[in-house]
Amino acid sequence: MATSPALTCTEKKHWWLSNRKIVDKYIRDARTLIATQEHSEIASALSLLDAALALSPRLELALELKARSLLYLRRFKDVADMLQDYIPSLKMANDDSGSVSSDSSSQQLSRERVKLLHSGGDSSDDSLGRDPSFKCFSVSDLKKKVMAGLCRNCEKEGQWRYLVLGQACCHLGLMEDAMVLLQTGKRLATAAFRRESISLSDDSFPFSKFPLSNNHQTPPATPPRTMTESESVSQLLSHIKLLLRRRTAAIAALDAGLYSEAIRHFSKIVDGRRGAPQGFLAECYMHRAFAYRSSGRIAESIADCNKTLALEPSCIQALDTRALLLETIRCLPDCLHDLEHLKLLYNAILRDRKLPGPAWKRHNVRYREIPGKLCALTTKIQELKQRVASGETGNVDYYALIGLRRGCSRSELERAHLLLSLRHKPDKAISFTERCEFADERDLDSVRDRAKMSALLLYRLLQKGYSSVMSNIMDEEAAEKRRKTATAVTALQAATQVQQQAQNSLLEQEVKLETTAAASSLETTGAKIINSNDLNNGPSSSNANVYQGIFCRDIAAVGNLLSQAGFNRPLTVKYEALSC
Repeated sequence: MATSPALTCTEKKHWWLSNRKIVDKYIRDARTLIATQEHSEIASALSLLDAALALSPRLELALELKARSLLYLRRFKDVADMLQDYIPSLKMANDDSGSVSSDSSSQQLSRERVKLLHSGGDSSDDSLGRDPSFKCFSVSDLKKKVMAGLCRNCEKEGQWRYLVLGQACCHLGLMEDAMVLLQTGKRLATAAFRRESISLSDDSFPFSKFPLSNNHQTPPATPPRTMTESESVSQLLSHIKLLLRRRTAAIAALDAGLYSEAIRHFSKIVDGRRGAPQGFLAECYMHRAFAYRSSGRIAESIADCNKTLALEPSCIQALDTRALLLETIRCLPDCLHDLEHLKLLYNAILRDRKLPGPAWKRHNVRYREIPGKLCALTTKIQELKQRVASGETGNVDYYALIGLRRGCSRSELERAHLLLSLRHKPDKAISFTERCEFADERDLDSVRDRAKMSALLLYRLLQKGYSSVMSNIMDEEAAEKRRKTATAVTALQAATQVQQQAQNSLLEQEVKLETTAAASSLETTGAKIINSNDLNNGPSSSNANVYQGIFCRDIAAVGNLLSQAGFNRPLTVKYEALSC
């Protein structure tokens, strides 16, 4: 068991012990603890390595062991902070002259050119004070230098930075930097192995490694094969390339206006079988929120902004986008809440004179843009407060929130509400954390709490919108029912009038037909009677125009018929009693 560095440092230093020997002892003990692969032992090894680096700050072996220990403990932020001056994209971020680094030493190093390989030279402190005096020519020394030049050791040149920092950048969401670092480290490791294989002589291959043909021995049972660092790096590199290809395709579709295609590509990333880093997922959710907003799906866009803010609480772009969406649907109180939060974030940036987070963290805004944004934000907050004071808080556009047109049917509302309720249910709102690789596992509970709280607020807003739209639809249905009833009554009255008119016209036609038939029969009977009287009485009886044999029960009806038929001459009618 290794001794504690604190106790070792407080002990009396003997004259025969140098710093180099103490550092070597710390490193040996740290190696022993790291070999156990237990978290507690590796944490103890870190304290030993810190003590070694306190004595020899530029010792390459101690730096490598510390970086690999931090990587094993999943302390990726500490690895990035330790090697932040070797991140390629950090030099591009330093072009922003307004951004001031929090650490003066890191600021001094970041202004220099990014240096990925450690400079040549001895890493020990004793070699720095060595007197470069003249030495006699030695063949053995020359042979050692030549062999050292042919067979370069990756540890002496610091090539481990590529692999260790590349893996840390991948888990932190810096995918482009991770791809560059891992590809470079893999290429340099392959070149170093090739040089090593060429520099080996025939004496480097002992016959003990290769059994003779007459010596047949049973090979031992093969233990379970563990994945080497090269294989793990290759798999990680292929996964990084896949994620970057999908994100590139999604952003290209978003720029081209193909919003459904962009949503499909981003959904493949965030809903994939293999998880993605926390920072990378936050960026993808933010881009997908833009696509949802452009396609008119307000609720989905707000939900993606909520997920982005759950993963990255200080994301300025997500706060601004969500406030704009809430203003679009005229939900002014929640919009004011987000804008006030954004104002506090701007004030904190100006107070600290740097963007939130470490120096290697990416932001979509520059420091010199913050004062102008703060002034515009203050003016906008004042305008919204005046609108709230004038009473615009109750005029929320729930149709735009749910994604329906005005005048929609009840079935359309129920279908849209069912889909949104199932998708944005608060219990299911934290399921995205299962596919997220957190840089620090301690952030998991806080991320879930933020995601559940924001999802609950959105769910309540959707339920309120459903009730409001449903009441409008019920009012419209009642008004439509009353209108249809009035229309039906009017149509019935019109149909009744038309039917009465038809019946009246039919009766009139029947009366006309009966009248015509009666008139014709009367004419025929009258003519026969006149003819018979003329024949019987002769000319003497012409003055007595009396019709015989015309009897009718209703004399008034007969007179009416005769008048309608055109018989206007007077008729002498003989009244007689009739027996039925």
